[in-house]
Order: sequence, then C-alpha cells, then structure tokens
Amino acid sequence: MKVAVEVVDASDLMAKDGLGSANPFVEVELDGQKQRTQTKFKDLNPSWNETLVFNVSDPSILPNLTIDVSVYHDRRQSSHHRSLGRVRISGVSVATSPSEAQILRFPLDKRGFFSNISGDIALRLYAFQESSSPPQSEYGLVETRPPLAGRVGYRSRDKISSTYDLVLPMQFLYVNVVKARDLPSMDVTGSLDPYVEVKLGNYKGITKHLEKNQNPVFNQTFAFSRDRLQASHIEINVKDKDFVKDDFVGRLQLDLSDVPHRVPPDSPLAPQWYRLEDKKGEKLKKGELMLAIWMGTQADEAFPEAWHSDAHSVGAQVLVHTRSKVYFSPKLCYLRVLVIEAQDLVPSNRTRLPDPVVRLQLGHQLRTTRPTPTTRSVNPVWNEEFMLVASEPFDEPLVISIDDRIEANKMEPLGRFIFPVIAAPNRTDHNKPIESRWFNLAKPSSGGEEVEKKEFKFSSKIHLRIFLDTGYHVLDESTHYSSDLRPTARHLRKPGIGILELGILDARNLMPMKAKEGRTTDAYCVAKYGPKWVRTRTLLDTLNPRWHEQYTWEVFDPCTVITIAVFDNCHISGNKEDVKDQRIGKVRIRLSTLEANRVYSHYYPLLALQTSGLKKTGELHLAVRFTCTAWVNMVALYGKPLLPKMHYVEPISVVQLDILRHQAMQIVAARLGRAEPPLRREVVEYMLDVDSHMWSLRRSKANFYRITSLLSGLGAVFRWLESIRNWRNPITTILVHILFLILVCYPELILPTIFLYLFMIGIWNYRFRPRHPPHMDTKLSCAELAHPDELDEEFDTFPSTKPTDIVRMRYDRMRSVAGRGQTVVGDLATQGERAQAILSWRDPRATAIFIMLSLLIAVFLYITPFQVAAVILGLYFFRHPRFRSKMPSVPYNFYRRLPAKSDMLL
Repeated sequence: MKVAVEVVDASDLMAKDGLGSANPFVEVELDGQKQRTQTKFKDLNPSWNETLVFNVSDPSILPNLTIDVSVYHDRRQSSHHRSLGRVRISGVSVATSPSEAQILRFPLDKRGFFSNISGDIALRLYAFQESSSPPQSEYGLVETRPPLAGRVGYRSRDKISSTYDLVLPMQFLYVNVVKARDLPSMDVTGSLDPYVEVKLGNYKGITKHLEKNQNPVFNQTFAFSRDRLQASHIEINVKDKDFVKDDFVGRLQLDLSDVPHRVPPDSPLAPQWYRLEDKKGEKLKKGELMLAIWMGTQADEAFPEAWHSDAHSVGAQVLVHTRSKVYFSPKLCYLRVLVIEAQDLVPSNRTRLPDPVVRLQLGHQLRTTRPTPTTRSVNPVWNEEFMLVASEPFDEPLVISIDDRIEANKMEPLGRFIFPVIAAPNRTDHNKPIESRWFNLAKPSSGGEEVEKKEFKFSSKIHLRIFLDTGYHVLDESTHYSSDLRPTARHLRKPGIGILELGILDARNLMPMKAKEGRTTDAYCVAKYGPKWVRTRTLLDTLNPRWHEQYTWEVFDPCTVITIAVFDNCHISGNKEDVKDQRIGKVRIRLSTLEANRVYSHYYPLLALQTSGLKKTGELHLAVRFTCTAWVNMVALYGKPLLPKMHYVEPISVVQLDILRHQAMQIVAARLGRAEPPLRREVVEYMLDVDSHMWSLRRSKANFYRITSLLSGLGAVFRWLESIRNWRNPITTILVHILFLILVCYPELILPTIFLYLFMIGIWNYRFRPRHPPHMDTKLSCAELAHPDELDEEFDTFPSTKPTDIVRMRYDRMRSVAGRGQTVVGDLATQGERAQAILSWRDPRATAIFIMLSLLIAVFLYITPFQVAAVILGLYFFRHPRFRSKMPSVPYNFYRRLPAKSDMLL
C-alpha cells in the first residue's frame, strides 16, 4: 500500500528573510521516509499542489504511524533552514481512498518554545494500492445508480411527479405566514411594529417587521428540512419590534404529527386563522394569525422563494442571494449600418476643407470610419458598412456623429444624429434590400447638446442604410460548444425536436473555498442551455451539498452543448458588491452523444486550472435525459447547415465575428447582472468562456497533438499497405492480391465494397461504443503536465502585467514555437509549389521530361485495356521486396528535384 500526501498550499506564513517575505518549502516524513516539495521564492501564501507518495509495507500499522509535516524557509546560502512551523498528523486521519479524501487545513505549531510561528497549511491525505496511480485515476467519470423514478423499470412509492423523476424526493416542512389581524397594541402610544418568529428546535426564521400596523401582511414562507427536524412541535411567536427589547405579543404551538402532506399538482393548501395564545397557553381576547403548514418536497412551488432552515443565520437582505432562480438571456440581433456619404458639412473654419470621420455608438460599442479615400470635401463619401449588437427592448439609441479631424488628437464635431434602434426595419431575406435614407444632422452646441433646428433652416445631411439583420444567429458562446443556433427572427426558427431534462443531485468533496474565514464552501450551481439559465439555491457551509433540483429545456438541435458550473457564493456574509464569486469547476455535455430516452447519472470531476497547476475541486452528481419527440425532424437536421442561412449567403468575417461575440457576451453579462438575485458578470463570463480566444501554449500543444492523432489514422493505413508490400504476412498479402484482381476485373463492385466495408466497421464498433457522456479530458488538454510558467502566462491579463524580464522570456519562447510552426508551413508550401512547377516550365528539362512521359502514358493507355493497365500497375506496386530496391523510387526522386519558391525568399 502507498500513502499520498498532497501538499496544497499555505497561508499567512511568518516572514523570515528580513525583507518581509520567505522562501517556503515543505518536508514530509513518514515511516522513516523523507520527501520535500519545491521552494516557492518570495511568497508568504504559497501554492504547491504537489503529491508526495510514501510506501507502507504493512497497512495494519498505518493508524499507529505519525506523519510529520514541516515548513521551512529556504536559506540558499546555508544548509540550515529556518522553521516556519510544523504539523504532526496521526495515521488515523488518512482516508482509505482518493475519492473520500478532503482537503484539510492545519494550523502550524512551533518547533520550540522560542519559535515565532503563524499561518496554516492545507493537506490532503489518502491511501491507495500500488497498482493504481493517485492523481490520474481522479479525473474520470463515476457511474452511479441512484433510485431515480425516471429509470426504466423503477417503481417508487414516493414518486414526486412525472416532471421530477430525475431527482430524489427531499421532504420539507413548509410554514407560510400569510397575515395577522386585530393584534393588540404594546406601546404607550398605541402603535405596534409586529413581526413573526418561527422556531423549530435550534432553527429560527424571522419575517420582516412592519411599522405601526395591527393588521400586517407578511406572505413569507419558511422551509425546514425533514432530515433536520429537532422537535415534535413548532413554535410561532408574534413580537413587537422595539429599540431595547422586543415585546411579546402572542404565540402558537402546533403539533407536527398531524401536518398534512401535499404533492404537486395538488392545489396549494388553504391557510387558516389561528387565535394567538399568551405565554401560559391561554387564548388572547384579540389577535389572530393566518398560517398554512404542510409537508412537501422540492417540487412544491413554494420551494424557490422559501426561507430555508440551512440559511436561517443570514439576514433578509442576504437571503435573496441564496435562492434558486431561472433567467433568460436578452434577445440579441445584429444592427447593420452602411455609412454612404454626407452633404453640406459646415466646418468652423470656412477657409479649410474638413477631414471628416463618422462615429457610431450603441451603448459601449463604438465604430469609426476610415478617412475619406478621396480628397477633403464638404461632401465626403465613405461607403463603409458596420455591424453592432443590439438587444431588446432596444432602449439604447444609436448615436451617429461626424467629427472633423483637425490634428492627430484633436476632433471638432460637425453634426450629430440620434437614431432610435426600435425604428430600424427588419431584414430576414437577403434578396429584399433595405432602402437607404437621408437624415438631418443637428449642430452640437458648446455644451454638448444638440441645437434645435427649424424645418426651413439649412442643415447638413448624412446618407445611411440602417436595419436589423434578424436572419443571423447572434453568437454569444463559442461555436464549438454552442447551446443555441437559431436565428433571431422567430418565423425562421424550426420547431423543437425534443426535451432535455437535467437533475442536479449533489456534490461531494468540494474544496473549502473559505477556509481562511473559518467556513467551508457556500456552493450553488448554474446551468445554461439556449437562452435559459438556471441557478440552484446556495447551500451554506458544506463540502457535500445536496440540491436535488430538476430543470427542463426545449431542444431544437441535437448538436448543441449544455454547460453546468459550480460556484462559491461570496455574498453571504454581506460582502461588498465588488467581491467575486469563486469558480469551483465546470461540466459540458453534448446532446448528440446521448442516447434518446436514457437516464445518465454520473459523478463528474470538477477541475480547476490555476497558475499553480491542475486541481480537482470536487465531484458533481448529475442525472441527464434527452427525450426525442420528432425523430424525422431530428434525423433531417443532420443534413442541414449548422447556422442559419444568412451566415452562408452573406458570411461575416472571422475577425468581425469574434468582436461581435465578445460584445454580445458583455451585453448578456450586463443584463443578467441586473436581475434579482444577480447572475454576476464573473459567472456569466466563466459559463460563456470569454477568454477562450486568448493565447495559450498549453492549448496550442493540445491542438497540435489532436492533429497528430488525427493524422495517425492515415499513417496506420500507409503502414498497413507497406506491410502488405513487404509480405510480412504472406496469407494477408495473397488475399489482398486476390481482392485487387477481383475489383479490377469487376470495377462496378468498387464503390459497393467500400460502403459495405464502412457498414461492417460501424457494426463492429457498436460493441465498443461509449457508455457515458464525454467529459473534460485532462490528458487531451495537456493540463496534467503543464509547466507552471505556461499556466501563469495563460492566466495573465491582456495587456500583460508581468515584469519585463518575464515578458521577454515568454516572447522568446513564443518565437521559438512560432519558428517551428513556420518551418512546417514552409515545408507544406514547398511541396505545393513543386506540384505547380511540373507544367510551369520553371525547370524546362523537368517539364519536358514530364510532358513526354505523359504523352507516352496516354498512348499506352489508349491502346491497352484499363483492366490490363491496372493489373500491371497493381502487381508492380505489390511486388515482393526481393524485386525492390531500398533506394527512393524514380517518381519520388523526380518530384524532389522540382523547383520551389523557397529560394526566392529573403
């Protein structure tokens, strides 16, 4: 057996170098074996993410062993290192498997009485068998078989409903405090500021208080998990808010044994009036409270808005950040503006001709025309077309201004026009052009406002064509894993083909994101498919949250991807608005890889790529089912274009499409950030992969290996042909000769044989088809062995904020990589240019030889039957090695001697 000690990080270490910093490294000792991590220079909060593996000969003695973890300050000039603290851990704390191991933080202890130590260290300890490798086995899917009602053949006694069959039922006690009436006054002034306190065991929920109201209306629901019920009765107190001490008004005590059960689609339970009692249990003369109490599940319509018992410690203002919600992205479309010309521009200096430019601004989007290609004029012509992203309800106008470029950095306004985007016509068919229009320009005043112009007064004009291009799909995510491909215009959209159902069950072994604050993790999930976003409720202070929430989407194309991510809520403690929710991990599932009507349930690894390396931050338990409702339409989609027609009739350039995609992301993030609770910008950007276009040496390596893996199939075919030619297996070679002769004699069998062969390969591979959806592949992504400096470069900002020497080193490395790529591209160009040179007479002797040989071969093929020529050529190609030379062939030598343009390069 082996024991792995994963050294994650440390925080708040004591400075030891005399300059306010330290060079920490960790040394671990177990059963007489010592190992150490790398040194992190000038870092009081280092991250190592290194796994140290120790051999334990007898597993039975592990509980009696002690793991000694010491942190030292590396003094490079001396062999004696200063201590930064130590931790002694019993072998009992070692998890029996990697999946059960959690990251634990230990405060650092002093090595001696006079030591000055601070900080803590995060470790992960687990045992594993020698036949397995610790880190690599952690990144795969784990199939599960939870007792879901949606599985074929499963019969549940407590099935929630037909729409909630991908999650397990979770029982909750719901208390709906509706209102009160005729409450007695408690103050001398006769006023009352009432609120209701719902208490069940150690859990307590409080409604908002209403000032000077004896007939308050609360309409607030509390939910208590049945698994955590700590009492057989529930106590409901009505109190009067006061400055010093709240006054008691009345109370109710209800037995939970007679609470009714409700299962949707039953109608909501009707609330009832209850007479309040005093502290002795006697009925009050006046004062009643309307309540509804029932046992329900997460399928209840009261579940999303309820104040849950696990969030009883947070305030009412923070409570909104813990609730589950459904969001929708704004409807986006492209706004196309053709700037044609302007007339009668009036510069302030009449003695010079203006050098005008047109500026278009829609929200934060800005476009500027190039200087007029002709000479300066008061009637300039541009004929430039621009595309911007507009969003419904089109409340932001398009501001068009013409400025005169007086100097390099000095512009003078010549005119301005504000166009309401909602007034722009729609274009859905490229065959129906939109007419251009002339617009009057208002002269800006010195204060920046437009000068009102009368109709009869002379005005400068601008000629524009403005319209909304609703035949496109506005991309806000990468096309490689897009979840929606429909055009903006509704009448151009195809009908749905099925339903996607997602059950977000639970998570396990999440990384403690708030360990420094004395908490673990406040986790919530976000899922996106198409324009619909869903957010689960936040479960507080737990590393193993259980959500069991189910959501549904309509599917219009099977070749789309759903994205699910887990975040740590950083707004529970009333933090500032600029604090960002932390990423825990992300999962993508492509619908086309799912079998229809089958429930997939797996634990997906949550992986976080950071500057310190790859981290597994937990596992997310999901249940997914794709139900097809229109098989014919779905099969027909595989023969139709992926994007709407306009993307192919009038394609948008790759550079412009990338700019528009980034602007669409910003619009979606801004709109969802204004919801309540907000889906914050960092969440939206992570879900949409805003930084996926940035340079990454790791991604470049991964793409290179993908290409080599793709070409390896062709290499395997050529190696097989070479083995046939070399007669390595005489029986196979003879069979190939026989097959070749049959196909030559009966050429009409060639195509049927090829397609029959493809059919047989597909049938044979059916046994080895994937049994689970694809997930993040760490090896394919080159994430496991990525160098820390490469990851640091990948997560660097743009423009870079790193020191000059680091930027210079990375630039030299990029030049080296680009140089190798340049060589490969040059070699490919050389081969293509040699093919062009065959008939170009650049080498007159080579061209003469080739055309004479072509003439001889043409005459030979005219007088020789095709089958005879094919047999001769085939037998010559498959001839025995003893009849072949090891030297290159004549055609190969001839081709290599052809000229290329490489000798013409400077």
